[in-house]
Amino acid sequence: MKPITLKVITLEDVETIFKNRTDMIFDIVIDAFKKYINGDVLLPDKISQIFDNSTQNRINCMPATLFSEAVSGLKWVSVFPTNAAVGEPNVTGVMLLSEIKTGFPIALIDGTLCTKIRTAAVGCVAAKYLAPSKVKKVGFIGAGEEARMHCVLLKHLFPTINTCRVASRKHSTEIDFVNELSRCMKDVSFIDCEGDYSKAVEDTDIIVTAISAQAPLLKANAINKGCLYIHVGGWEDEYAVAQKASKIVCDDWEASKHRTQTISRMYKEGLLTDDDIYANLNEIIQGSKLGRENDEEIIYFNSVGLSFIDINFANEIYKQAQEMHLGRMVTLAGLNDTDYSIFL
Repeated sequence: MKPITLKVITLEDVETIFKNRTDMIFDIVIDAFKKYINGDVLLPDKISQIFDNSTQNRINCMPATLFSEAVSGLKWVSVFPTNAAVGEPNVTGVMLLSEIKTGFPIALIDGTLCTKIRTAAVGCVAAKYLAPSKVKKVGFIGAGEEARMHCVLLKHLFPTINTCRVASRKHSTEIDFVNELSRCMKDVSFIDCEGDYSKAVEDTDIIVTAISAQAPLLKANAINKGCLYIHVGGWEDEYAVAQKASKIVCDDWEASKHRTQTISRMYKEGLLTDDDIYANLNEIIQGSKLGRENDEEIIYFNSVGLSFIDINFANEIYKQAQEMHLGRMVTLAGLNDTDYSIFL
């Protein structure tokens, strides 16, 4: 029997791989979409086990296969919005990667940091095509880890950003957001808005909601012309926001329409149809649909999270770990046949 081994790659290993290589993060997202466009992706439905409909505490199983890379994998990710109230991370996860010649597992990879990176990177790739021509002011509803990752990656993508406003349910979280990010973004003026969500987003070029609130916190009258809205979570904006948008773009509308996000709710209630969705992001990347056409458009970008992007990240992390001698090898099954006598 051939030994079955896999490489365990920790969060710290993932940090080492991406340190000072931020552009690689965006490249992985774009490469994943190109694989999808070329038919190199097998994308089963995401399985979401929701334990509480009111809080949306859930665990998602997100599988995908990349035929061109000869790998298959899944991300097992928990999303527990109630954790924030007790100071615990609300998103944790692991990724399992297998090769598809024998089906053997090859890597077990931290999925917590990678989820934050992937989610923010998809929003930023969308922003490359959908943001206004001059991005100087950004506004955040939510001040947790996902909001912070979006802020850092947006600043990398748009060095012209000079103002960042943030509002959260707890003022202390806003202060933590400001204190942490102002240390590494010294040319940005940070404004904590003391829970005033409208103040956080007024007169901004890009809005990000990342709060897991399950409530319509973002109001349409607070959004100015030319704004890009990056919708990250579930139900965070009133229906009028989508109705005000010039274009609604999704990472994937079919994957979104039966979920619990704002536009998914609108679809189920008959307030939004397939025809109201302008494009999926891959259509804009490949050029079959235009992105932003002028600085008057209000563009709504909806991100649900696509497993083939996660698996593309997992595969690239695995390859980089091999090259950089990171991670730890573990033997799951050795050379010996099973000793059945132990069960007697």
